[in-house]
Amino acid sequence: MDNLPFPEINKKIKANNPSSDYETDLNGDEQIDLRIWLRLLTCAHLIERQVKRNLRDDFETTLPRFDVLAQIDRASGRLSMRELSKRLMVTNGNITPLVDRLVDDKLIRREASADDRRVQHVSLTLTGKKVLNKMIPAHSSWVNALMTNLNKESALELHELLGDLKSSILKAEIE
Repeated sequence: MDNLPFPEINKKIKANNPSSDYETDLNGDEQIDLRIWLRLLTCAHLIERQVKRNLRDDFETTLPRFDVLAQIDRASGRLSMRELSKRLMVTNGNITPLVDRLVDDKLIRREASADDRRVQHVSLTLTGKKVLNKMIPAHSSWVNALMTNLNKESALELHELLGDLKSSILKAEIE
């Protein structure tokens, strides 16, 4: 537990419950939700750290740049800035400087909507598509390599369970 990427969580839990043994508490069923959350954070952090390193080393780019290009590509090559922000789960203010740099690098283009000049659409340029097409197979192989020790049956079960968790979270947000 001490090698979690979020040591402040450990401190807060211990501070809020100083009379208990943290490790013992986490072994109880009443703490399973917390244990799942911490495990998900740790796994996401470990995968993200490796992908960031590989993108930097192999393509001299960042994960946010890759994510923007990939999201535009997944949306049939064109997205409004608002939809891009929503898909990346960031604000328009956070995405605008990144989009500006990608436009400057001629990887994407930005155009005002014909229907509403306040709405900006972004799309991949031919160069952006070529760059992304080189990164996607590499990205896929990195993630596959990180999960290589997880057998197919376990991977399918995990995927299904995470879908159930996502549904539960979305339902809880509504209520």
